[in-house]
Amino acid sequence: MNGLSAADARTMALLFAVLGGVLVLAVVLLLVLWLRSRSALRRLQNSREESEWDRIDRELELAEHAGRFRIIRELQDVAVQAVSKLVSISEGIRYAATTDPDAATRSAGVLESTARDALADLRRVQSIVREGESAAQPQPSLHSARDLFRVMRDAGLDVTFTESGERFELRPGAELAVFRILQGMLENALKHGGAGTSVAVSFAWTNEGLQVSVNDDGIRSAARRAGLAPDEVDDAARYTIDDDLRSLTEHFEGAGLTEMRERAALFGGILNASTVPGVGFSISAVFPALRFHNGVHGVNLDR
Repeated sequence: MNGLSAADARTMALLFAVLGGVLVLAVVLLLVLWLRSRSALRRLQNSREESEWDRIDRELELAEHAGRFRIIRELQDVAVQAVSKLVSISEGIRYAATTDPDAATRSAGVLESTARDALADLRRVQSIVREGESAAQPQPSLHSARDLFRVMRDAGLDVTFTESGERFELRPGAELAVFRILQGMLENALKHGGAGTSVAVSFAWTNEGLQVSVNDDGIRSAARRAGLAPDEVDDAARYTIDDDLRSLTEHFEGAGLTEMRERAALFGGILNASTVPGVGFSISAVFPALRFHNGVHGVNLDR
């Protein structure tokens, strides 16, 4: 036969149509499975990240409680010594009452003064205990910054801290916002830069405002983790003028950055995020008039 019959042609056309439909269905099925697996992987990654941030929050909470317990223990030691002194003075008064009433009277004044000091220390202990009991979900402050640095170092960041200018007091809300922004900046460096990333944290106080900056070397850190030699790290981190121009105009989005921007805006601040070509990432929060929102008082952020 020189060709296919009409019936054979229709049969083959139908067969090709069926095969094509099966192929399309298989492609769609594979695409659906791939999207589902990708979504499941993303949920797993997000769950792990949330667990890590929860762990960091719990460690900060434990560190605050540990500090509270240290204060309680020290005040209790002082109070115990004061009570011991009270016992000794009372014994002396009882002895002197029969032999030297004037000495007993003078000792009674010392007894009263010592008792007041002991009572004050015990009330301080009571206040700290009540503070701990009422803080079911204690809000961290800049007093927790050293603990935050420690936790981040344990997680793999190489954190250094510098501060300039004269601090002024902040209201608790503003202080909490600054702390959470700082925490978000460090978490961003850990998430994108990875373990081994060097992070420079700086606080710059002005007469009326504050600038918080976190600069990391995540790009170079990634090259170091790949096992490259120092000169090879330099080669891997090379950049062009186009990279420089892009870093000036690029706008970064993300849930973490959005939250930090919103926290900063609540207190008249502006948050900027940009890449530093060949080095890493830079985030800064500038509060031009934070003094008028107001609290960092007596906070020592030294390592």
